[in-house]
Amino acid sequence: MALDVDALRESFDLVVEREPVVASRFYPILFERYPQVKPLFGRHSGPEQQRMLTDMLAKVIEHLEDPGWLRSELAALGRRHVDYAVTAEMYPWVGECLVATLAEVAGDAWSERYEDAWLAAYGAITEMTLAGYPAQPSSGA
Repeated sequence: MALDVDALRESFDLVVEREPVVASRFYPILFERYPQVKPLFGRHSGPEQQRMLTDMLAKVIEHLEDPGWLRSELAALGRRHVDYAVTAEMYPWVGECLVATLAEVAGDAWSERYEDAWLAAYGAITEMTLAGYPAQPSSGA
């Protein structure tokens, strides 16, 4: 799948210019919409968790044209998230809240192109992250 790299970078730069720690709005949105995930975030302080997410987003944006890096780093991220009890069903929740956060921070500058680019990118990110999860045993005979 081809990503709209220009739209992703433009929108991320716009959002970071307005809110350098993008994740400062993400977690309140996530916890409001999906309060059941809040107990999963006890390992790190709020500011530390926000910084880690913002840093990872920046790294992904920086490496959009490096699929080897993305596959490797995101699979490793997935392996870590298994240990945090993050399930596959939670990834769409995070994507929804991430795109909502970006749109909110961008305000009137947010566009359908940006929205589409982030939805596609988050789908790819999810796929690569879930690749780091252990394989499920097959139930067939």
